[in-house]
Amino acid sequence: MSNTMNILICGVGGQGTVLLSRILCELAVRRQFRVRAGETIGMAQRGGSVTSHVRFGTESPSSPLISTGQADVLLAFEPAEALRMLPLLSPSGTMVVADRPLQPVTATLKGGYDPANVLQTLSDGVGPRLHILPVDTLQTALGTLRPLNVALLGYALRQGLLPFSYEETEHILHLLLKPTLAELNLKALAVF
Repeated sequence: MSNTMNILICGVGGQGTVLLSRILCELAVRRQFRVRAGETIGMAQRGGSVTSHVRFGTESPSSPLISTGQADVLLAFEPAEALRMLPLLSPSGTMVVADRPLQPVTATLKGGYDPANVLQTLSDGVGPRLHILPVDTLQTALGTLRPLNVALLGYALRQGLLPFSYEETEHILHLLLKPTLAELNLKALAVF
């Protein structure tokens, strides 16, 4: 890992961006990394955009916010939000995006919101560093989309995008979540 790892999480209010940032921060702290994090929540409870910045490394990051072109990993729960955050992705960064749209209040795309068009635009901009996850797979496996945040995390772990292990992550889920929620999220961790 370079001196600082920058992870950007984006979605719509209620999708779990803040919880995912908390999980990542706890993982980093337990590895004795220096951590800074910040959220831009806005109208989160009304379906507005939510963005979480998580930065960690061997030295303390200078700011909690990720600058343009500096995100190593972008985890997006919603395609339009992924497109909105695309300028923050590093030229060598990787994006993991859920394919199901949940149009945020702040989505202002030309010609309306066409999910296929948004995903194609992301593919054109990111190329092979883009990983599109079929949300229907999670719905089929668990009967719910509630743990989408942890399912995206599990995929990122499996792809080696994050410097944490499954065992560490499972331990943190047990610590941070109530037992019934931990059980569901542990299943979500292995879906993708």
